[in-house]
Amino acid sequence: MIKVLVVDDSALMRKHLVNILEADGGFTTCTARNGVEALQELHHFQPDVISLDINMPDMDGLTALSRIMVERPTPVVMVSSLTEKGAAVTFEALALGAVDYICKPGGTISLNIHQIQDDILTRLRAAARAKIRHTRGLAYRISEENRRASVDKRPVIAPKMVLGDGLVVIGVSTGGPRTLEDILPLLPGDFPWPLIIAQHMPVNFTAAFARRMNDLCPLSVVEVNRPLLLTPGTIYLGRGGGDVLLSNRRTGIHAVSMPENSRHLWHPSVELLMRSAMEHFRPERLIGVLLTGMGYDGAEAMTELRRRGGRTIAESEETAVVYGMPAELVKLGGATAVLGSHQIAGRLIDWLRH
Repeated sequence: MIKVLVVDDSALMRKHLVNILEADGGFTTCTARNGVEALQELHHFQPDVISLDINMPDMDGLTALSRIMVERPTPVVMVSSLTEKGAAVTFEALALGAVDYICKPGGTISLNIHQIQDDILTRLRAAARAKIRHTRGLAYRISEENRRASVDKRPVIAPKMVLGDGLVVIGVSTGGPRTLEDILPLLPGDFPWPLIIAQHMPVNFTAAFARRMNDLCPLSVVEVNRPLLLTPGTIYLGRGGGDVLLSNRRTGIHAVSMPENSRHLWHPSVELLMRSAMEHFRPERLIGVLLTGMGYDGAEAMTELRRRGGRTIAESEETAVVYGMPAELVKLGGATAVLGSHQIAGRLIDWLRH
């Protein structure tokens, strides 16, 4: 049985979450109304995973999360509103150590909670098995703020990399925002190929995440919310709630946001994006990177890329928050390299310098 601590100031939300979890039969629950009670139950109940609301009286979710990661590090899934403001706070929570997030349904909770019931069960079950990343302390956060303020979007002086028509495709899911924050800021401003990312994420979250990453990275980061020409020095983030594909237009190859393809389980679909990239680039001009996440999205397409002569990277089990998607790539024999998240940027740079 997975022990879940449900933390929410809404009695109705606590009731619905407990009913969903206990009806499944694989969970046992305890509840708390705010961060203060959550910290008490953290030591008394000793949960395997925590669902944590963000906006609460007495002690909010971010403050509670910071204390949890210091006092008794435990996988935490944030419960967030499906808004741009909710997205910004959620990304801060993920940077502080939360594993994943659940978006509250819009409208009346009692009427719409069934819409996310399966998502709740899946995410909490996966989070209970997830690897907890080391907490970023106050000193780190201050240094990050200082670094963001001084980020220069102009190319940095570094050994030259081979310029040419090519593309890096990155697929990622659970644990992705924090992992991408560990990789993308290490790529220099003169990185010669564009990068395009399929991160499983709701529609209202990707714009906020793109802005956050743009502040962190020497490269420019944009959300694909309209057809965008692929150019070096830019990272393209597929818009949530749909899929991202490539289209060859008069002025060049564009990234295009498309409605969800119902034949695929996860969106934006890594599998669709990778196969679309293989239609527009020669295999030797493609690099596929598969990072942390549940399921197998993208593993078959990236295996096909390697078979055709392209290069691929699977994140290693040692650093993956959830070793699902990259594990499938390794199992299929589709990984050119298996690397920790801290090694991936360096490998991309080395491959394009040589």
